[in-house]
Amino acid sequence: MLSRVVIIAAGGTGSRLNVNLPKQYMLLNDKPVLMHTIEAFEKHVDKIIVAIHVDMIDYWNELCIDHNFNIPHEIVLGGKTRFQSVRNAINYLETRFPDLFFDEDSTISIHDAARPLINSDLIKKSFELAFDGKSNVLALKSTNSIRIGNQSENDAIDRETVWQIQTPQTFPTQVLLEAYQQMELPNFTDDASVVEKIGYSIHLIESSYKNIKLTHPEDFEIAKLYLNNT
Repeated sequence: MLSRVVIIAAGGTGSRLNVNLPKQYMLLNDKPVLMHTIEAFEKHVDKIIVAIHVDMIDYWNELCIDHNFNIPHEIVLGGKTRFQSVRNAINYLETRFPDLFFDEDSTISIHDAARPLINSDLIKKSFELAFDGKSNVLALKSTNSIRIGNQSENDAIDRETVWQIQTPQTFPTQVLLEAYQQMELPNFTDDASVVEKIGYSIHLIESSYKNIKLTHPEDFEIAKLYLNNT
């Protein structure tokens, strides 16, 4: 019986890095980013599902052979949006492992492929809260002053109430299944916003600054520093 599953969203195109190769396949300390991310979850879950763009599946399989990467994981097709990728993964799980969604103690975590530095303690905390029935996300309090608006009209707000959202985001399986039966909306920017839409509250777990998302070229240099100092 599965009780802990992670869906790794790896369907991006890497456009913000201005390169042809999506960031999750770029090398970080001589190994593709996605491999680091999978390794982070290996000891904490019963099943790893990776949502990959259809054009990248053969390339990923080649990378696994080249790097002798043997951690068990299953591939599903990524969609045009994050919502569609996660829904594809949930549909796959419901078809292949239907008992997962009838087990009140089962949980599903969703994580960005481009956050390879997530640590074990945060993964454990996230699953523990979900086992208690609490949908949760990792987040950081803002250290900057915050203004809401545009360049000409804006207002200051209390930064103590501002949190920057990260992943993993972890949920009881029944909650996630119900949430992803909705129609997709433009304001579904993460999985928590999808779950919140059907009336569930979201609990925040204070995260680590090391859990960065590799978005810009300089992020890779920061990640290397963190990896080399562990």
